[in-house]
Amino acid sequence: MKLVTFRDSGTDRVGVVLGDEIADLSAVKPELVDMVDLIARGDGGLAAAGDRIERAPKLPSTDVELRAPFIPRKNVMAVGRNYREHIHEIKDEPRPVPENPIIFTKPPTSVIGPGEAIDTANDPSGTTDYEGELGVVIGPGGIRIRAEDAWDHVYGYTIVNDVTARALQRKHGQWLIGKGPDTFCPMGPVVVTKDEIADVSSLWVRTSVNGEERQAAPVSDMVFDIPTLIATLSSVMTLEPGDVIATGTPAGVGMGMEPPVFLAPGDVVEVSIDGIGTLTNPVI
Repeated sequence: MKLVTFRDSGTDRVGVVLGDEIADLSAVKPELVDMVDLIARGDGGLAAAGDRIERAPKLPSTDVELRAPFIPRKNVMAVGRNYREHIHEIKDEPRPVPENPIIFTKPPTSVIGPGEAIDTANDPSGTTDYEGELGVVIGPGGIRIRAEDAWDHVYGYTIVNDVTARALQRKHGQWLIGKGPDTFCPMGPVVVTKDEIADVSSLWVRTSVNGEERQAAPVSDMVFDIPTLIATLSSVMTLEPGDVIATGTPAGVGMGMEPPVFLAPGDVVEVSIDGIGTLTNPVI
């Protein structure tokens, strides 16, 4: 299924994408207003949703406003330097391939949905950059999950743009301030359940700015794959339904260009991943 949160008559609702229409699950299950609640119900929740699709009202997708699929209840967990070419593209900052995953987080207040604006006023340094990424949505939670069991804990996938204030990222050492400004985590437009993606490693992540492709790489290029990331994170903390892992970005970021080219008001950023869709956000 392709699950969405959409706004209709001022109210956020959960739905399923059916071609050019959206089935309004909240209309047949009024208490369903937060996709995290559906995720927490696992396969049983998906089965119940499937049973309700036929009698759910159908709305033209062009008539509704898509929101972020959900606002995570904890910080988005993200992975730095997880594509080899991206590691080496910053010429003035030589960096080795990490021996272990580099983990940072982005607060829920940074999350916005498709069509919402990335606000560069939240970056006083003027060095706002894009990073298109595959987002992994956790289903069944757990701690000390073995890599060989990790796929049992994946609910589905979404798109994340790990927008970054580069000068703030460098200035503060720890990445939270550079990665966590309000509006700096566009997410969506959908959550695709894992049964829809036969081989996630074969998907391509592509990012364009104003129609110019800047990033393009397969998920298979990641240094640390999804099972490794889940095992690493859960080795010390409990993963819970609705947790999001942004898995890293390919080469082609603005900071890696010569000279660097950062986002400016009027730009439009699009991140596309096969089988998931395109996440589009204007810049103000």
